[in-house]
Amino acid sequence: MRIGIFTDTYPPYINGVSTSILMLQHALEKQGHQVFIVTVNTEKMSYKYEDDNKIIRIPGIPTGIYDYRLTGIYPLRIIKKIKKWNLDVIHSHTEFGVGTFARIIAKQFGIPLVHTYHTMYEDYVHYITKGYFDEASKKIVEYLTKFYCDKTTTELIVPTKKTYDLFKQKYKFDRNVHIVPTGIEIERFYKENNNKKEIEKLRNDLGFDKDDFVILFVGRIAEEKNINLLLDSQNIINKKYKNCKILIVGDGPDLENLKKQYSKNKSIVFAGKVPWENIPKYYLLANVFATASTSETQGLTVIEACAASLPPICINDESFTNVVIDDLNGKIFNTKKEYIKIIENLILDKQILKRLSNQARISSETYSSKYYASRVLDVYKKAIENSGRKKGLFGKIKEIKVHEE
Repeated sequence: MRIGIFTDTYPPYINGVSTSILMLQHALEKQGHQVFIVTVNTEKMSYKYEDDNKIIRIPGIPTGIYDYRLTGIYPLRIIKKIKKWNLDVIHSHTEFGVGTFARIIAKQFGIPLVHTYHTMYEDYVHYITKGYFDEASKKIVEYLTKFYCDKTTTELIVPTKKTYDLFKQKYKFDRNVHIVPTGIEIERFYKENNNKKEIEKLRNDLGFDKDDFVILFVGRIAEEKNINLLLDSQNIINKKYKNCKILIVGDGPDLENLKKQYSKNKSIVFAGKVPWENIPKYYLLANVFATASTSETQGLTVIEACAASLPPICINDESFTNVVIDDLNGKIFNTKKEYIKIIENLILDKQILKRLSNQARISSETYSSKYYASRVLDVYKKAIENSGRKKGLFGKIKEIKVHEE
C-alpha cells in the first residue's frame, strides 16, 4: 500500500504526536508498505525535499504555541510531486495547516482520507488568545474540528473512549469512529535493551543517591498538565521521607516559573528538554511515574512508563484508565491527599511496588507498534472500501491541471 501521512509535527520537532507518527511510519515500512510524508519545515521558510522526495517539508509560520508552525501555502509544484506518489490512502494528523492540504489533495485526486484526532485543541487556545475571547475561541476550534472530522474524512481514528465520547455525545458525530490506542516502540523502554551503567551514571549526574525513591514526570511543562499538584505534594512528602525525590523531564512555557516557585525544595529536580533517543534512560532510573494532567487524549507517557516497568500513578481521567487498572499495573487517585498516600505506601512497601512493576511491563505489550500499525491498516482498508460511497463536502473542486515534467 502507498500511504501519505500529512502532519504539522514531525521530527526533528518532538512531541507525542510526532513520536507516534514516526513509530507508525517505521512499523508500516517494516510490513512492506511505502510511506510518504508531507509536513512543515520548522527551520526555514523554504521548501525541503528529503529521502528521495518521499518527505516534503512546506514553509510554516510560528503560531506562538511552543515551536509549532502552521502552513497554508500549497504551490502547484508540490501538488505535482504528490500526484506522482500515486497514493492509495491519505492519513492526516491535524485538522489545520497540513491537514487542510490533505483534504484538498484527497478531494482532487479521489483518495480516501483517514484522520487521527490527537489533540484537545480547546485546552490550548489560551496560548494564542492570552486570556482574551477564550470562550469564543473554544467555540471556533470546536466548530472547525467538527467541520473537518465530520465533513471531509472517510474514517476517523481516536485513541481512547474519552475522545470517542467527545465525538459521539458532544459533537453528535454520525460517521465511523474507530478507537485505536496509539502504540509505541515499547522495546526502546525495556530495561534489557538499555545500558545499565549509563542509567546509573545519569542517576548520579542528576544528584540521586542509591537509596532514593524517584518519582518521574515526563511531558510538556505547561499549566494544563497540572504539575503543581505533584510538586505541592512533594513539599509534603519530602518532609517525612527525605529520600523521596521527583524528577521533571520536559520543556514548556511554565518551566522557569516552576523552577523559581519550588527553588527551595532540593528534592525537586528539573531536567529540562531531553533528546528523544535518551528518554528511556530517564524512565529506567526512576521508581514510579506520576501525572495529574486531565488534558490528554491518550497519554503516551503512561504507556512508555509501563514498558519500562515503571508503575504509573495517574489522576482519575479516562485518558489513563484505559491503560492503568488501579492496583493491578498502577494506581489511580482523585485528590492530592490520595496521591500522597499512594506514594508513601509505595515507599514503604517494596513488594507492592514490585508487583505493580511486573504487571506494568506485561500490560504494555498490547501497545506495540506492530499491533498498532495492523489496526491502522484495517482502517485504511475500510476507508478504501467506503470511499466510493462518500460524498465530498465542497462539491467539485475546480480541477487542478497537473502536467508531468
